[in-house]
Amino acid sequence: MTVKNLLRSSLSVVMLVMPVAVFAAESATEKLNVFVQTVVTFKANFKQTVIDQQGKVIEEAQGVFALERPGKFRWDYTSPYPQHIVADGTRIWFYDVDLEQVTVKSQQEALTDTPATLLSGELLPQDKYSLTDIDSDDGLFWVQLIPKDVESSYQTVTLAFDESGLRQMLMKDSFDQRTRLVFSQAKENLELKADEFTFVPPEGVDVVGDVQGN
Repeated sequence: MTVKNLLRSSLSVVMLVMPVAVFAAESATEKLNVFVQTVVTFKANFKQTVIDQQGKVIEEAQGVFALERPGKFRWDYTSPYPQHIVADGTRIWFYDVDLEQVTVKSQQEALTDTPATLLSGELLPQDKYSLTDIDSDDGLFWVQLIPKDVESSYQTVTLAFDESGLRQMLMKDSFDQRTRLVFSQAKENLELKADEFTFVPPEGVDVVGDVQGN
């Protein structure tokens, strides 16, 4: 999986991911609103699947995701290729282990036109999205988010909850490509390591981009 693909699919995904909370809410929309207002830290395993316009699986990956609000997160891909995406609150680092290359960008710039603002805790989902609960027979509560910005590169973002919290996320981009994430062994509001979101480029790798986060 290339850095470009990670920026397009994984990063946008990561911007909506929020930890598990205990829900008394009855609808998926209510669960989502509680979700973004009550969780500070989160950690979970994930499986990611990318599906093209014809419904063919073109990418599969898995790893571990961690989040600390506001604005810090990391995706550690363990297979099929080791890669890391780390947002430290100022910069976002993309480390391709096999290529021995790190790409770094200003976090604010990199997250433009993504659902990243949901991480900040400053806005409710309905401030930027139209929310609709979706009926299903799989035992999950589904809510679909449609961006209010007509120029958004994402057509829809759909989230699935059970009684414990977030379980799946499905994004559809402007090219009808879908990215699905399934979360497992999720923990919320746990104490994370002090350096969880600190990234130091390994010695000898190429570093490309705005290291200062300007």
